[in-house]
Amino acid sequence: MTFAELELAFEFVNMGRDFETVAYVSRSTGQTYVCSEASGIDELPDDVSENDDYVEIPNRNDLDLGQQLVWKFVDRRIPERMSEVRQIFSRRGAWSRYKDLLAELGLLDDWHRFDDESTRQALLEWCREVGVAIDD
Repeated sequence: MTFAELELAFEFVNMGRDFETVAYVSRSTGQTYVCSEASGIDELPDDVSENDDYVEIPNRNDLDLGQQLVWKFVDRRIPERMSEVRQIFSRRGAWSRYKDLLAELGLLDDWHRFDDESTRQALLEWCREVGVAIDD
């Protein structure tokens, strides 16, 4: 399996609401299988729940890539704004307000790079832990 294939499946899992979209990867072949109730897609093998060869691809929160990542970034780059960011995340619409703040501070591109690299590292670590081989 290539990292690009894993990343695509990971993005698929994170498109829907919790438990609405899932993806599995076969440890032996690297083949991915997806299922989305909302989209009517069901490519899962019949034995996916009984066969240890298949492992469910995690979502962002499973890998601490949600708000935990925000706190890390803010702590490293703008610790003086931590209370403001915590206030932002105490209400609905937090992600757009957070990104607006970063854009205002000229840090939005830095955030995206930090998020991308953190995601890559977390996915590679997950692969090592569950025994999924990455080709590239």
